[in-house]
Amino acid sequence: MSKQSILGRIAQLAKANINALLDQAEDPQKMLDQMVRDYTNSIAEAEAAIAQTIGNLRLQEQDHQEDVRAAEDWGRKALAASQRADELRASGSPDAAKFDNLAKVAIGKQMQAEQEARSAEPSIQSQNEVVDKLKAGLETMKGKLDQLKSKRSELIARAKVAEAQSQVHDAVRSIDILDPTSEIGRFEDKIRREEAKVLGQQELAASSLDAQFEALEDVGRETEIEARLAALKHGGGQLGAGRQQGALGAAGQSQAHGDAVEAEVVDR
Repeated sequence: MSKQSILGRIAQLAKANINALLDQAEDPQKMLDQMVRDYTNSIAEAEAAIAQTIGNLRLQEQDHQEDVRAAEDWGRKALAASQRADELRASGSPDAAKFDNLAKVAIGKQMQAEQEARSAEPSIQSQNEVVDKLKAGLETMKGKLDQLKSKRSELIARAKVAEAQSQVHDAVRSIDILDPTSEIGRFEDKIRREEAKVLGQQELAASSLDAQFEALEDVGRETEIEARLAALKHGGGQLGAGRQQGALGAAGQSQAHGDAVEAEVVDR
């Protein structure tokens, strides 16, 4: 995975608008879970790539430092060889040219090391800029990951609240459907029917008692009629009148007896 692709991916993920993504999602919670997994994996990949990039950069920096040190070392050697050549030349020694040649070789090595150090500097600078951007992007991604996790926790809490509210709503709706007051109403209707039945029985009993009293009155009247009829058949003249009076007296006694019976029944 190249550094540029890693940098581009980090920049793309860091710029992602979480709220806009959630608005487009059919199931925000599932999308958040997937985004958390993707971000976590991307962060792990980015960390590995950045670590590799930093490692390569440190190797380049070490090579650059070696080139710088090598240039300095060859410079010191060139100076030493040149000074030795001057000393030998001052003493008339034929070896002066030899040390001048050594100084030239050292200078050549110094120039080569300096060139290698200079050529590495732009790459090192570029790599440092890339690493800085990668680190900044990585920190942004970690902030986004924290935001995602916070959103996920918030969403789960809201989902639980919504579920609880839905359960309460379903319970209230079931109570409305199975209204306990309707049961009370049925019980009340049943009790009212029982009370009406009792009233009907009482009224029926009262009607039967009145009929009994009427029957007693009819018996007394029939008794009086029979007595008067008997008096008419067996009487005649004064005797008949006397008998009629006797019959009337008997009838009166019968009527009195009937009244006494009726009073006794009423008292009972």
